[in-house]
Amino acid sequence: MARVTLQSIAERVGVSRMTVSNAFSRPDQLSDALRERILAVAAELGYLGPDPSARSLATGTTGTIGVLWAKELRYSLADEVSARFLGAVADELAPSGLALTLVPAIAEGSVVPARDVAMDGAIAFSCDPELPALDWLQRRGLPVVYVDMAAPRGGVAITIDDRGGARAAARHVVALGHRRIALFTSGFGDEPGPTTGQLLPEAGRIRVIAERHAGWLEGLDAAGIVPLWVNQPNTYADAREAARAMLAVPDRPTAVLCLTDVLASSVMAAAADAGLGVPGDLAVVGFDDHPLALRSRPRLTTVRQDVEAKGRAAAQALLALVAGRADVTLSRPRSRRLPVQLEVRGSTSGGVQLDR
Repeated sequence: MARVTLQSIAERVGVSRMTVSNAFSRPDQLSDALRERILAVAAELGYLGPDPSARSLATGTTGTIGVLWAKELRYSLADEVSARFLGAVADELAPSGLALTLVPAIAEGSVVPARDVAMDGAIAFSCDPELPALDWLQRRGLPVVYVDMAAPRGGVAITIDDRGGARAAARHVVALGHRRIALFTSGFGDEPGPTTGQLLPEAGRIRVIAERHAGWLEGLDAAGIVPLWVNQPNTYADAREAARAMLAVPDRPTAVLCLTDVLASSVMAAAADAGLGVPGDLAVVGFDDHPLALRSRPRLTTVRQDVEAKGRAAAQALLALVAGRADVTLSRPRSRRLPVQLEVRGSTSGGVQLDR
């Protein structure tokens, strides 16, 4: 059987070879009816489309956008907030025909994904700025959008108001009368529970952790409150061991501010195991407005971020950067900081037992 080519399809339809090519690579150049007719003939002849490798060589593009994850992918993909972010990015890229590739930060053997995976640009998601994989993306000269992290000079970052949200959460529990307050977070090493240790350098470079810590302290310092720091080594893992250790300290806290809603969920579970009521014995505040926040009983007070708006903004910025490589007259996208909102729900309101 003769090999099917663009020319053979063009002859069958009665159009030029370029018109057939446009049906696959530049559909905006054709009417819907003509494109559908060309694709129908191509399908009838068993033609699947231009070879992606050959098209990449001809255009100098890959048709792929990478997303660099700082954490192991099995944790990130299991998290509903991360999944919603990815979904929003994919939806925003879909009309452009670009595919999404997940790029692990950790190299296996001789393969370094950030160095070796073909892509037209990348989104770096809440990474340590000193991560070697991030350095590879920058050395390749790829367009990169930095999400939940600071961008290098001249770069584009999409962030949320982590500090303002954490400050609002701290002020909320202070206004309720709480004075024994714990900060349930990560980055103080491998031991779970209350800590007097120092924040690890790599954790201090993570913008989300640093900004939320700063916001909490701003809200508490104004009231003269010295918090109890509680460490959970892995923010995606079950944190009940660290929560139980926190609840066992003398003069246990009556309010807990948590780095994420996932951690807050573990704190509420540990409180229930200990026979403590929320919020009567322990007020709990999360961050992110994860779906867990509405499934909790009582519902979790949290700082809401619009993670889907963040995903769309990141994809739009990256598309603009990629387009700008081909057309230098296009406007360069700017960094954006998206607002957050404290959502007061049942885990802090009603029947609160204040410090005496």
